[in-house]
Amino acid sequence: MPTDAARLHRAAVIADAHNDLLMAVAVRPPEQWAGYFRARWLPQLRDGGVNLQILPVFPGRGAEPESALRRTLRMIEAAHRIAEGNADAVTLCRDAAEIDGALATGRIALVLALEGCAGLGSDVELFFTMYRLGVRVASLTHMGRTALADGSGEDAAGSGLTRAGIAAVAEMDRLGMLLDISHLGAGGVEHVLALSSGPVIATHSSARALREHHRNLTDTQLRGIATSGGVVCVNFFAPFLHESEHTIDKIVQHVEHIAGVIGIDHVGLGPDFIQEVTGDLTPLWSRGVIVEGIDPSACVPGLAGPAGLPLVTQALLRGGFSEQDTAKVLGGNVHALLRRVLKEAA
Repeated sequence: MPTDAARLHRAAVIADAHNDLLMAVAVRPPEQWAGYFRARWLPQLRDGGVNLQILPVFPGRGAEPESALRRTLRMIEAAHRIAEGNADAVTLCRDAAEIDGALATGRIALVLALEGCAGLGSDVELFFTMYRLGVRVASLTHMGRTALADGSGEDAAGSGLTRAGIAAVAEMDRLGMLLDISHLGAGGVEHVLALSSGPVIATHSSARALREHHRNLTDTQLRGIATSGGVVCVNFFAPFLHESEHTIDKIVQHVEHIAGVIGIDHVGLGPDFIQEVTGDLTPLWSRGVIVEGIDPSACVPGLAGPAGLPLVTQALLRGGFSEQDTAKVLGGNVHALLRRVLKEAA
């Protein structure tokens, strides 16, 4: 790396808003959780300079609420054991002070997030249970339909939030949990922006103006998130960046577009590194299967995992972003958002 890029990457807060590594950890026996994280994932996070990691808890697609809840609790327990078994390197953070304390002592700040809430069903009171367990970010659905909302894959239904979904937004606002609109259907995004009293985040979504896919956000949706005071974190998943050109320059173009629409203060990174996780969880006989026209193993060369993040710093600087703006995109904006929302724990 050029000296200026390496220096900036070391000095900046590097925030990854979405890494599904918990899925790969929790599938192993509990006695291996902390050690596997230390051996396999901690070196990658260190090599990538990550010091603020939002950890999604995703129980998988298609599970019934009861089994999804069991998987959710297992993944949350895995996160706690990771933190307890690697206390010299990571901290599971519940509020802004704990995040800042971790950063100040050279540890990685981990923030738990529910992806999809499939295990909660319509029992909105369980958001407080999740909050007690350390969850501070949540999205209401994944690709499909939950008791709270429809995912972007259901956009043809044209639906907003359910009655339970409306109550969930109010409860998250009360608790001070950050609402994630990635994966939410178009009607749901509009509904959330009308209901929520605080900022929202898109933890891993790119620009639909550059790549027409229901998982990406329109310029109107981008403006709504910025108006709320939130942040849009660009997804690195190659098929969401371009139909065929899977290069790091495409990531820069999505950053440029989103910054051009809503301003540099509202852009972050949500890489969604899933190649290794997919490899861990997918049986050999089903690898290579195309899902919704997308190869789930596709990735931008050099960015199969967090160790490649310094390449993004280099690409942003090469693309004309100033050091100050690059630092905001790398993690400064996400850090600032979490500090605003995650005040003293309720």
